[in-house]
Amino acid sequence: MQYVTLNNGIDMPMLGLGVYQIPPEQTEQAVTDALTAGYRLLDTAAIYDNEEAVGRAIKASGIPREELFVTTKLWVQDPGEDNTKRAFDTSLRKLGLDHLDLYLIHQPYGDVYSEWRAMQDLHREGQIRAIGVSNFFPDRLIDLIDNNDIVPAVNQIETHPFYQRSADQQFMHEHGVQIGSWAPLAVGRNDLFAHPALTPLAEAHDKSVAQIVLRWLIQREVVVIPKSVRPDRMIENLDIFDFTLTEEEMTAITALDTETSLFLDHRDPAIVSEFGRFRVENGTV
Repeated sequence: MQYVTLNNGIDMPMLGLGVYQIPPEQTEQAVTDALTAGYRLLDTAAIYDNEEAVGRAIKASGIPREELFVTTKLWVQDPGEDNTKRAFDTSLRKLGLDHLDLYLIHQPYGDVYSEWRAMQDLHREGQIRAIGVSNFFPDRLIDLIDNNDIVPAVNQIETHPFYQRSADQQFMHEHGVQIGSWAPLAVGRNDLFAHPALTPLAEAHDKSVAQIVLRWLIQREVVVIPKSVRPDRMIENLDIFDFTLTEEEMTAITALDTETSLFLDHRDPAIVSEFGRFRVENGTV
């Protein structure tokens, strides 16, 4: 496993398991299989409705807490510092943990400033090792940085071969924020797993297209959290640290960038309003 050192000095695994859209009844087994395979970074969120299942798998694994890096996220609701701290306590209780490794503001909407103040308090108290954000574009990110005490350690955003976010990554690097990727494999869209620019690279390295893409992201210093419920795929996704893509191969993948999201526009007013209507108790987005 490779690690990245965050801006507050703690080390984060560069590859982990994401559990977005894994039903609660399947999540415990998926996390159990991932931990058995060697994963130590787990990424969930309050709105995923599966924190309890993640927590059960962690407890049953017997893996020492200090070996794990657990991330969850605060949803857009109930603004205010007290409500943020209550939401954090709820997530911690569901996970069955005494602290979090990383807590993220899930969306750049609502009263993010009161949320960030509360998260700064929790960080100073030692209840969270690092705090960060998700889906923040550079304008929202710099506004948060300039008006608060703690610079976000991580910004988790859509990042894959078809939406590479190179300028955003450079901006984050300049301000000490680690980029993380959700949907690193683009959920297979644009025929990713059979793409004519990627399959020759997979054949050349005797790897799968998924392994090529994950390796490309790792070499770009992007933290990745591919989702899977299949143990064989989990093992495959983890097996990317025994080869290196050449500069020419990296450039060939760079050419696939469309500079457009394959999923949603976080600056679309309709999306902002839609997300604002979701509540954690109503299940997943």
